[in-house]
Amino acid sequence: MSVRQALFAATTVTLVALAMTPASAQTLRYANQGDLKSLDPYTLNESTTHGHLGQVFEGLIARDKDLKIIPGLAESWETPEPTRWRFHLRKNVKFQNGEPFTADDVVFSADRVRAAGSNLQTRIAKDAKVVKIDDYTVDFILTSPNPILNSQWDTWYIMSKKWAEANNAVAPTPAAATSPSFASLHANGTGAFMIESHQPGVKTVFKANPNWWRKPEHNLKEIIFTPISSDATRVAALLSGEVDVIEPVPLQDISRVDSSPNAQVLKGPELRTIFLGMDQVRDELLYSNVKGKNPFKDAKVREAFFKAIDVELIKNRVMRGLSTPSALMIAPQLFKLSGDFTRPKFDPDGAKKLLTEAGYPDGFEVTMDCPNDRYVNDAAICQAVVGMLARIGVKVNLLAQPKAQYFAKVLKPGGYQTSFYLLGWTPGTSDAHNVLYDIMGCRDDPKVARGEANLGGYCSKKVDEIAQKVLQETDTAKRDQLIKEAFGIVAKEFGYIPLHQQALAWGVSKKVKLTQRADNQVLLYWATKQE
Repeated sequence: MSVRQALFAATTVTLVALAMTPASAQTLRYANQGDLKSLDPYTLNESTTHGHLGQVFEGLIARDKDLKIIPGLAESWETPEPTRWRFHLRKNVKFQNGEPFTADDVVFSADRVRAAGSNLQTRIAKDAKVVKIDDYTVDFILTSPNPILNSQWDTWYIMSKKWAEANNAVAPTPAAATSPSFASLHANGTGAFMIESHQPGVKTVFKANPNWWRKPEHNLKEIIFTPISSDATRVAALLSGEVDVIEPVPLQDISRVDSSPNAQVLKGPELRTIFLGMDQVRDELLYSNVKGKNPFKDAKVREAFFKAIDVELIKNRVMRGLSTPSALMIAPQLFKLSGDFTRPKFDPDGAKKLLTEAGYPDGFEVTMDCPNDRYVNDAAICQAVVGMLARIGVKVNLLAQPKAQYFAKVLKPGGYQTSFYLLGWTPGTSDAHNVLYDIMGCRDDPKVARGEANLGGYCSKKVDEIAQKVLQETDTAKRDQLIKEAFGIVAKEFGYIPLHQQALAWGVSKKVKLTQRADNQVLLYWATKQE
């Protein structure tokens, strides 16, 4: 077993239920706290959305139950030279409307995912050339070596060129779009399930794809997904048998579900880091009573916010012990030198002193953006932060919204309209470079997709320089030292405020068997159900 296999095998939990009869097709009902706004796979770079759409679409690569990279729509690949990757595509694969999958679809999808309005532009470098060699061979020609080029392509889903062109869906649908596009309401992938019907925010019905090129491991005839934002209603639906799988189980209800006769909770560590970010770009904050300047441009203010927040209190009272406070913006499972970092101590008196030194002895007022249906106890975490910052004189006006409105406001397509925010991040590559590039990378170069999820615009040219070296370094020890240096710079500048890694808690009927991955994607093509 490889190191990576061993690492993720340790974080993967499989629920063993009653004996199954795979030949007997079943209906599985699934509920999540958030909705599925768009079926366009390039609208939102978010794990739950990737999981929903991963039932329908596929990438050139896939990840197995232990998150190991395996072939997907590409059977194999090689690097004939350091700046050229060649992918050999799987033959005899069809989209769900019957069209054959070919190299034209890969080239089209590479252009579309990098187009304006896409929230996944960092999947492929803007200056990379994607060249069709023949119908089943595609070359990716880079300007510099990238040994992890395809590491997050399991969620770069391939779309049909002909279908998109025929349905006026060549352009991606932005998260901030005010009216639905054809691609946001319809889907045509190569995956295990097809969309039978989609009512955004109400219900989505998936039907098994009888022509899927893989041998199915599931025994499902359909999946009925219903968003249920109310924690109490979601748990009641599971316990009554109205739904078979819910995510997440509210922390306060875990013992109740585990003690029920017909359901239990799958628990495990998640690789997602929950953190706070601050607008460090604008000369004046969008949402603050401070005029003519931006307090967050001062490292003393950022340090004051950091020291004012008691992560142990959040762990014990808000998360009920099911979180791991973090000094870094990455889970320790993904960076072995994480232990070299310690988190600055909770120090509200020191925080008040820093604010005074920065010129804000009476604090100031700022709005905080927060989702209320995306992460475990997200709104409650934000409420706790509001109270903690009040102790140092900072008045926080909390704007907690459903994730569809929240992401449409704060992400790149919405213009990064936030001054202070809570976000969660799981590196799609399972690698630290993704955090250095997507979250911490300067977003000042329009020719580069770097910093796409850097909502506050933190920028260190030195970190960018190191990140480029990290991307190309093949010596693991040297690479780890480079990563450590970059994280050290960000920590010293208080560029972000990491809070914790949350725990996974899925509620599952005892009639269902499925696999829980540490990336929190609920992938039901591995699910079986007994009636």
